[in-house]
Amino acid sequence: MAQPFIKKDDDRDDEAEYSPFLGIEKGAVLQEARVFNDPQLDPRRCSQVITKLLYLLNQGETFTKIEATEVFFAVTKLFQSKDVGLRRMVYLMIKELSPSADEVIIVTSSLMKDMNSRTDMYRANAIRVLCRITDGTLLTQIERYLKQAIVDKNPVVASAALVSGVHLLQTNPEIVKRWSNEVQEAVQSRAALVQFHALALLHQIRQNDRLAVSKLVTSLTRGTVRSPLAQCLLIRYTSQVIRESAINTQTGERPFYDFLEGCLRHKAEMVIFEAARAITELSGVTSRELTPAITVLQLFLSSSKPVLRFAAVHTLNKVAMTHPMAVTNCNIDMESLISDQNRSIATLAITTLLKTGNESSVDRLMKQITNFMSDIADEFKIVVVEAIRSLCLKFPLKYRSLLNFLSNILREEGGFDYKKAIVDSIVILIRDIPEAKESGLLHLCEFIEDCEFTYLSTQILHFLGMEGPKTSDPSKYIRHIYNRVHLENATVRAAAVSTLAKFGAMIDELKPRIFVLLRRCLFDSDDEVRDRATLYINTLGGDGEVVETEKDVKDFLFGDLDIPLVNLETSLKNYELSEQPFDINFVPKEVKTQTLAEKKAPGKKTTGLGAPPTDPISTVDAYEELLSSIPEFSSFGKLFKSSAPVELTEAETEYAVTVVKHIFDRHVVFQYNCTNTIPEQLLENVTVIVDASEAEEFSQAASKPLRSLPYDSPGHAFVAFEKPDGVPAVGKFSNMLRFIVKEVDPATGETEEDGVEDEYQLEDLEVFAADYMIKVGVSNFRNAWESLGPDYERVDEYGLGPRESLAEAVNAVIGLFGMQPCEGTEVVPSNSRSHTCLLSGVYIGNVKVLVRLQFGIDGPKEVAMKLAVRSDDESVSVSDAIHEIVASG
Repeated sequence: MAQPFIKKDDDRDDEAEYSPFLGIEKGAVLQEARVFNDPQLDPRRCSQVITKLLYLLNQGETFTKIEATEVFFAVTKLFQSKDVGLRRMVYLMIKELSPSADEVIIVTSSLMKDMNSRTDMYRANAIRVLCRITDGTLLTQIERYLKQAIVDKNPVVASAALVSGVHLLQTNPEIVKRWSNEVQEAVQSRAALVQFHALALLHQIRQNDRLAVSKLVTSLTRGTVRSPLAQCLLIRYTSQVIRESAINTQTGERPFYDFLEGCLRHKAEMVIFEAARAITELSGVTSRELTPAITVLQLFLSSSKPVLRFAAVHTLNKVAMTHPMAVTNCNIDMESLISDQNRSIATLAITTLLKTGNESSVDRLMKQITNFMSDIADEFKIVVVEAIRSLCLKFPLKYRSLLNFLSNILREEGGFDYKKAIVDSIVILIRDIPEAKESGLLHLCEFIEDCEFTYLSTQILHFLGMEGPKTSDPSKYIRHIYNRVHLENATVRAAAVSTLAKFGAMIDELKPRIFVLLRRCLFDSDDEVRDRATLYINTLGGDGEVVETEKDVKDFLFGDLDIPLVNLETSLKNYELSEQPFDINFVPKEVKTQTLAEKKAPGKKTTGLGAPPTDPISTVDAYEELLSSIPEFSSFGKLFKSSAPVELTEAETEYAVTVVKHIFDRHVVFQYNCTNTIPEQLLENVTVIVDASEAEEFSQAASKPLRSLPYDSPGHAFVAFEKPDGVPAVGKFSNMLRFIVKEVDPATGETEEDGVEDEYQLEDLEVFAADYMIKVGVSNFRNAWESLGPDYERVDEYGLGPRESLAEAVNAVIGLFGMQPCEGTEVVPSNSRSHTCLLSGVYIGNVKVLVRLQFGIDGPKEVAMKLAVRSDDESVSVSDAIHEIVASG
């Protein structure tokens, strides 16, 4: 077992000096590689050089095209050597270099010769290398040899061909699928490894055909698999079939359950464990079905092998989450594992006991854990803390002893993650167990008296400000909070000032005392502390008298900020440079997402008018100022949202045109950004003719042409449409650029007086439902969801039809809504058959909207979706509109 406690000044450096690769450089190794060209090859020296090259490649060293080519051609000359060890190194080197198509031809003949060699080691390795470096064209030429190799008598050759088939299935599935008969024959092989690889390949060939997989499992569960590894694979495939097939409603029996139970009596320990784990992971598993698996795992708990003890206790730990009573029979065995030398096993045993123990055993377990905690690393302590938190929520009457335990270990030595886990646990217990609030807050107050982590101190102070005023005697926390103003750094002092202000806002009787403390903070050495104190003294008002705090002040101090901080920061920076008064209502709520291309090339900027400013705030402000300055649009009201520029022309055309969609309550304004890329032309009276015949809810209200468009000087043309008030009208618009062309003399710059009318067809433009939604994230989706309440909820189910994958369906719906994914739920785990996605945003009319999407695969590639929408619109019309988007999309 690796030692978890190794000092930084240990003897690792002494060991590193004996590394044969210490200090090697690419240039020197490439010079050494010239030995590959010697007339008399030295196999041992050549092997050493190849080893160094492989080391460099695996350490991330990159070879230039020329260097890689030179090394590759030099390595190919080593095929003339008959040394077996050197030949194996040559195979490895060719695989790692991954030569290009024109270079592969050089080595193909040598590899094909080795593939038909009498030396089995040559044959196996040549197959692996050929399949790694060849393309589909050459693969068809060697397919016959690969089929023969799959059924070869030598297990090394057969395994090499089968493993190559597994890799090739990703790039050339049509070819590999033709090998089904040979692979089926290899499944019956007596060689354990061949049977294992053959079964893996056969399942991958048939994995998209549920019926074929079911037939494969049915045929193999009759006892034809001898290899323990293959048997483990078969158990996993059987579990998959059980999950995908419904339980027989007449008998209540599961298909293949008898096979899994029979594997519990196998002679190989790995098969026994795999079967036990498979049974415990069955959905809706009953106590009767669990019993034989739990019995086997209980025997493993007393095994002399640490790996078996760990596997058993790890599985029982998972079972305890759903079936704690089924695991209680193992508690005596697990208690003996608390003193196990392997700390991972001991930690899992403790956490499992905490999940399965009853209320009477809590105190006894706490005594055992107290001695145990000092012997384990922080990462294991965190697991124990989380288990104690779960136990306290399960037995709330035991909160005193468990809170005392958490507060005691909070005062002991430990890292940030460990202390944060304890603080988070105490906070959750305070929120979920009302009786624990006062004692829990006092424990947190004691902790911040000697807390070395600024982040934790500020978090606790913020929590005290939210929960402290709601207790029976709020004044007892004031001393702990004010101590922070004298004894901590500036960040914590500023947080303490804010907490004091919250007590003053919520408890009118404490306001005079709070005012005295806040006035003392006006003389602090830090600007932030002084500014906060000044702000709160003026905000609370009343000169410290016992008066009721206004509702607006409480909202300011306790309300959630629904504006992204990056947007607020940028607006404040712009405010510093302007003379206009600051208004928080004009701060954009939309979240600016950076594309992958922008992340990769931050210095690259788009040219021309179509390029928006890089700053999201300045973009919105610039658009708002531009539109309000145009008389035709000044009466449209406040701008709700501006889209990203949409290209209406292809690259490298005569005229570059992009369009920005500006959304108002009753209007949509299209801003056409035009650039003339022909030096010999001047465009005048540039207008955009828009056909809205496919957008029935829109009617043209105004337009503003562009008077002149010189070469490479961007300009704007506008067209405004009226739409129903607050309705997410959608439609397609066809666009035609109409203008007068005048010739320009490039030498003198003079323009001809006479011009010619011309037209230029642009791409169609669409207004989507997502254009009426601003991406606004929420910090805590659950709290935000519950705050809206079920009265404003609308739920319905939809079929999304056939989809390539669940992830594709999730991304399509997110794109359809144009909302901000929350808590990373836009990422779908691989091979998942169900997924929940959380979205938030602001709908036109400044209506806050939250969406909970539940996806599931219903039939082959058919995706079903349950959509739940909550909004702060009392009429629920917005929730209906969101559902209408899905129904019509």
